[in-house]
Amino acid sequence: MSRWGDRLKKVELLAQSFNQAPLALPYKPRLWPLQPSSIWKLFPRQSLAINFANSCKEDVHVFALEKEQAMGQRIYLVTSYIELWHYYKTYRQSLMHCYEVIPEGAVCKLYFDLEFHKPSNKGCDGKAMVASLIQYVCEKLEEVYGVVCSEIDVLNLDSSTEEKFSRHLIFLLPNAAFKDNIHAGQFINGILQPVLSTQRNVRETQIEAENVAEDSGNNGSTHHHALEETTDKEDSRPQAKRRRQEERDLSFLLVKNKDGQDSIFVDLGRGHLKTNLLLSSVYTKNRNFRLYKSSKMGKNAAFTVAEDNKYVAHPEKNVSAEESLFQSSLISNVSFIGQKILTSNTPGKRNMEPCGQQRTLSTSDCLGGYQFSPFQEVDNFVLTIVKKDGIQGAIRRWNYFVSEHLLVFDILNYRWCHNLDRFHKSNNIMIIVDLKEEIWYQKCHDPACKNFRSSSYPLPQEICVSYLMTMDEEDQAYLMDDVGNIEPSQTGTSEAPVPQAREPDAWANCPDDFTFVEAMEDFERSKESTEEVSDELLLQSMAEFDSKTSV
Repeated sequence: MSRWGDRLKKVELLAQSFNQAPLALPYKPRLWPLQPSSIWKLFPRQSLAINFANSCKEDVHVFALEKEQAMGQRIYLVTSYIELWHYYKTYRQSLMHCYEVIPEGAVCKLYFDLEFHKPSNKGCDGKAMVASLIQYVCEKLEEVYGVVCSEIDVLNLDSSTEEKFSRHLIFLLPNAAFKDNIHAGQFINGILQPVLSTQRNVRETQIEAENVAEDSGNNGSTHHHALEETTDKEDSRPQAKRRRQEERDLSFLLVKNKDGQDSIFVDLGRGHLKTNLLLSSVYTKNRNFRLYKSSKMGKNAAFTVAEDNKYVAHPEKNVSAEESLFQSSLISNVSFIGQKILTSNTPGKRNMEPCGQQRTLSTSDCLGGYQFSPFQEVDNFVLTIVKKDGIQGAIRRWNYFVSEHLLVFDILNYRWCHNLDRFHKSNNIMIIVDLKEEIWYQKCHDPACKNFRSSSYPLPQEICVSYLMTMDEEDQAYLMDDVGNIEPSQTGTSEAPVPQAREPDAWANCPDDFTFVEAMEDFERSKESTEEVSDELLLQSMAEFDSKTSV
């Protein structure tokens, strides 16, 4: 009995040590055997997370998390869409303030962030305003791009409170998406010019009236005179121009902010009245966009499906309706197959060109609105491919499908087809670069080669993203344990919070293998001996152990 008691005491000590310092501290989730290798890494800086995601061969993406312990601080998670959803619905406390990072240059859905301060806009009907905006945007999409859609193609999410009306609209256009969120923002700015111009004119008139009133010392009469003068100027405009303005009456979008100042229902960022072209924070590279079912830090209003939502998810096999809705809400989750890519004017120009205008690009021009794609080394490599028999090809435009890690290059002045083994007479070709598999292949615009895909060829190692972008484990400054708690890692960078000192890990320091083998041998010898340990004694010992550990 004394030997059994000693063994039991050792087991109790080891169990206590294990509870204080578990063996599996790093979060290593596994969904099911058919899924690819799990990736779940947390970083203190967005750039580190993006570089790591780009270097992964797994299908992973970047998300931002707000921490309850540090207001305003965000950490960045790299994982797959499927894995995020699996744990997103489980660890609501740790993942309740989650944002999608919309990557620079990535093909994306059209999206809107709508809000107004309710006490300052008591006469506003938010639902009616949303319906009118959706109808107007659908009309402009058909007018500019020929894309036909309606409210059934718009996911309408609501996170309104008593103080603020708040919506997210995600347009799931039939086989169409925007080249990136910069182009989406340019399109939105273009179609909202009538209301933005009206808002600027009113604001400028108010400022002018205030200045004149301050100089004259007669606020009322001067202000009235300034408004009359503006009205006279408007009446003098050509009748056709006034008619166009009336046809684009978007006055329902004009609201007041909580300070009583003129604002607009569509969130376009701050300071947008200062220029004619709005490059707002809502449509910039690597934009953080709050996820469905997530709330802001310190708020309890998470995005849910709005009462007036008309979009219905169509789940694929073995995918729940809720997961399908989550996947639909992801802005950069766009497939390469069958997509019409929509573009607007080149970012950075002061004067807006007509929405949807495209122009031919040479190697010296901006490619797709940027000097290069997000992967300049890949651009340079593609330019070396499109040379044959003295013909110098060029990149007409590029599109980046981050959900599939594909860079799609439309080629100009080079029509060599691997299917025909000759040049096409008129139609151009595409070069597809798979950044995850680190290969490239050729496809055609010619109808005769519609379903053709050439053999795959490896990318040179020196341009492979996995080679260019390496990640030191020390850059992962946070870890999530098996119950969803996010804590600083033991090997975090100097910028990460310093972990609290821990007691020595007794379990790790003890001779595990030797103790285990010795215990097994003793157990086997006890079975062979004539004096067996009775079941009653074993049950009594276990009951005593349970009573001690439950205290």
